[in-house]
Amino acid sequence: MNAITRWDPFRTISSFEEQVNRIFENSFAGKGGNSALASWAPAVDIYETENELVIKADLPEVNEKDLDVRVENNMLTIRGERKFEQKVKEDNYLRVERAYGTFTRSFNLPTTVSTESIKAEYKNGVLTVEMPKRAESKPRQVKVSVTNNN
Repeated sequence: MNAITRWDPFRTISSFEEQVNRIFENSFAGKGGNSALASWAPAVDIYETENELVIKADLPEVNEKDLDVRVENNMLTIRGERKFEQKVKEDNYLRVERAYGTFTRSFNLPTTVSTESIKAEYKNGVLTVEMPKRAESKPRQVKVSVTNNN
């Protein structure tokens, strides 16, 4: 004897939707089927003072030896990698939202920056790149002498 099951058209649609979602997740997931392991771009703050231009990049858990900061043709490029260390078995993770892998950020530098004097410091997961301005580009005050025509 065959069991009679009630036909539910929405069950078929939701099953189809799940299959399509799985296809897209697998196609664009990046390394190892995990989208969090795809390439990422660290957040940066850029500000200017009277004497310099400063870039601060958030690079938590990036090893200093995995960082490369260079200037070529008035372009500052920051490259690096945050590695996914598996101290915990992958099956034990419930969610992985932080991005891992290699990254590259490039910034066009204004001609006012003295590229020969750029300094970079990495401390507490923050990379700070200080770019002094050229002396000729710094604002200077011109003293105006006032003469009395009488």
